[in-house]
Parts: sequence; C-alpha cells; structure tokens
Amino acid sequence: MISPLGPFRVFEAAGRLGSTRITASARRASTLVSMRTSAIIARPNRAQPSSGVTTAPRRTHAHRRYTPWSPETETMARLTDYSVLTFDCYGTLIDWEGGIWDALQPLIMQGGGSAVTRKAGLLAFARFENQHERAAPELRYPELLARVHRSIAEGFGIATSDALDEAFGASVPLWPAFPDTADALRILKQHYKLVILSNVHRDGFAASNRKLGAEFDAIYTAEDIGSYKPANANFEYLLAHLKSDLGMDKADILHTAQSLHHDHTPAKRFGLANVWIDRPRLSEGGSWGATEKVEAMPATDFVFVSMEEMAGAVLAEAG
Repeated sequence: MISPLGPFRVFEAAGRLGSTRITASARRASTLVSMRTSAIIARPNRAQPSSGVTTAPRRTHAHRRYTPWSPETETMARLTDYSVLTFDCYGTLIDWEGGIWDALQPLIMQGGGSAVTRKAGLLAFARFENQHERAAPELRYPELLARVHRSIAEGFGIATSDALDEAFGASVPLWPAFPDTADALRILKQHYKLVILSNVHRDGFAASNRKLGAEFDAIYTAEDIGSYKPANANFEYLLAHLKSDLGMDKADILHTAQSLHHDHTPAKRFGLANVWIDRPRLSEGGSWGATEKVEAMPATDFVFVSMEEMAGAVLAEAG
C-alpha cells in the first residue's frame, strides 16, 4: 500500500516572478524525499570522485531544508499544479537495469562467467547505447540493442554470435516493472493525464505496457519520431503532439523520469517542469548504472526515489 507522503521539496530563493509565485522553472529541487526520517534535512551529494570511478555530478547550489507545501509557502509550485505527466518508461517504470543484466547472462556465461560484473556490464551498456543512438537514430530499438550487445562483447573480449545479439535485441518485453509502478500509476491516473515518451519501439512498449497497470492517454516512441532522446526532435514531437492530441500546453506538463541524460537535460532545454525519480540514488553518490553520465547537473523541480513516494506526495497535496 502506498503511504500518503507529504509533498516535500527542496527549493532555492530565486526571486519572485510577478508578485505571488516562483515558477517551476525558477527553482531547483535537489535532494531526496525520505519516508523514514522524521527530521528531513536536505543532504548534499556525498559522492567522492576517485580514479576510474564514475560518480554523480557534484551540486554547486545551496541546499535548503525540505518544506511541505502549505498556504503559507504558496511561492512553491505544487505537483498538482500540472495536468499531464510525461514519462520516460525504462528506468522509471520498468526496471531496465535488471532486464539488461539478465539479458547479458548468456554472453557472460559464454565468456566464462567471471569477466563482467553487473556494474561494469551496465556502464558498458550506457556507453555503447549512447554511441549507437547517435550514430544510427533511424534504427528500431531491437536492431540497435543487437549492435550494443555486439559492442559490449567486443569491449570485454568475448565472442558473440548473431543469435546472441538478436536475442538481446528482442529482450525488452522480458524486462520487469518495478514493484511500485502499477500501484503508483493507478493513483496518478486519478489526477493527471499520463503520457509516455520512450526510446523503444512500439511493439516493445506494448509488451511492457501490460505490466504497468494503467491506461496511457498518449504513447510516443522513438520509432514514431525517428530519433532517440536526448535529441531535440523527441521533445519537439512531444510538445507538438500534446498540443494537437490532448490540447496541452508546456505549462501543463510535468516530465517524470529517472535519466538525467535522456530526459532531464533536454527537458530543461525546453523549459519543462520535471520530477526526478532518482531510483539509483545518484544524488547520494550512487552508480550511473545503464545511463550515460552527464557532466552538468540539470535543474530538477521535484525529487523522489520511487514512484511510490511521488504518488504519496500527490495524494497528500490533493487532500
């Protein structure tokens, strides 16, 4: 059961726009919501850079204590100020790292079983997926994944085959949903329109969608768009189609995603309010996993470590 967590945010004094509010794009929400801490205090990133270790981007702005929304703090935007949630799916709703790691096992076993750790395998995936998405944005995701698999094999010096590459490319339907996803989406569906902006193909998302527990109002995939996030074309497509399909403007949108690389950096280029679902706890120095790192930390308006926490915060705001 999802606990109705209060909508805690971190914010910076950024000056007033007009006389009553600071808009979502003028603030940064920069640390985690903790369901287990009674005195909830914003914590700076504790990642310590070391040779050969990829760490989270260091935050440079001042941190403030978490503050729940109330009439006395009306300068803070609320989650319920928005009408539509636009989701990344893989990494946010679907446990793609678990799915990727499982799908790499036949290759790793072929290599003797000891050459590749989970962390190394996921970091290799992040690097090669980004390279192939940039080099061949016209490829459907299964074909792109097959190329990624071959690059990973070559990078670790493991012999692969067309059959192994193709099996990895076809693995998206097998990737599991996070345990909290379906319950959270059913709650959020009561308050928002729900939209997917995904880097996979239509059939792959259709298979994943059966695990998500909610009906989406629109689904936009890389196959529809002809490019992969973080390309500008994907967000241009999103904004144009939300307007034509659902009558939604930019101010109605709250982009909700895990990946700083694929989603939050381009979302902020387009001036979108955003929710960082920080499942790997990068803000505490966690591993980048299967996501390509970013050098500069994008602004985030709300930060949660799970969809469960976000849904709880929405329930609390909605009363």
